[in-house]
Amino acid sequence: MSSQFSFRGVATALVTPMLPSGDIDEPALRRLVDYQITNGVHAVVPCGTTGESATLNHAEHHHVMDVVVSQTAGRVPVIIGAGSNATREAISLTQHARAIGAGAVLSIAPYYNKPTQQGFIEHYAAIAAAVDIPIIVYNVPGRTGSNISAQTTLHLAEIPGIAGIKEASGNVAQIMEILRSKPKDFFVLSGDDALTLPLMALGADGAISVVANEVPRLFSTFVNLCLEEKFSEARFIHAELLPLMNANFLESNPIPVKCALSMMGMIHDVARLPLTRMASEHRFELRRVLEELQLIGVTL
Repeated sequence: MSSQFSFRGVATALVTPMLPSGDIDEPALRRLVDYQITNGVHAVVPCGTTGESATLNHAEHHHVMDVVVSQTAGRVPVIIGAGSNATREAISLTQHARAIGAGAVLSIAPYYNKPTQQGFIEHYAAIAAAVDIPIIVYNVPGRTGSNISAQTTLHLAEIPGIAGIKEASGNVAQIMEILRSKPKDFFVLSGDDALTLPLMALGADGAISVVANEVPRLFSTFVNLCLEEKFSEARFIHAELLPLMNANFLESNPIPVKCALSMMGMIHDVARLPLTRMASEHRFELRRVLEELQLIGVTL
């Protein structure tokens, strides 16, 4: 059975920097990891949706895992995106994460093939039985095409090795039911930056965040205030960051956040097809938001 893993705070859903050729930009990835850690995030999450895992082949997926674990060097936990819509493939990726010393894995709900609720249970149970590493379930029906219900999540919470859930369903009533009924040691993380404040007020433990790529210090401060139940102070930061949170989803993630990091001088503005560069009208709006936050020209 996996050793107990508990998490509270903000974990950055890292982008995967790429060169103009489309190859992985390893030096930029290493700098980005350092930027996150020195600015106070509590964990980093490579190879998730924001990391374009869908377009990484297995060798690249392993390489990004290896680089981030190496660069982190034990300073914060590494929660590796290791999910798949094929249970055997998810187990294989999870085994690699375990072998290189990841703290936990983030395992997306199987996408496209749309399993039943029983299918979700058996999928995650099979991974937990096969690999001794804490598993964080990732529910994001807007991308996967199917929702993990509150009842199913509560069932998964009883399986040894399943430590928590990243909830990005946007269904606050569903998330409230999970928070109300979950075991004490099962943690719930917001998967939507803009919902982090209300979900933490309801008892969530933190967030796996896109906007932390751009503003790790400010978003970490915000989450820490929520953890301390200083919600009046947290509301000010929430209001300050809301335009950027919204701008990050003017187009499909991670198109905007990669564009923003490029404007900030951190990475090339490169994503892999079928993702494209941000449309000019959206780039104008994104730049305006970044300028208001005084982020243009920031360097690592």
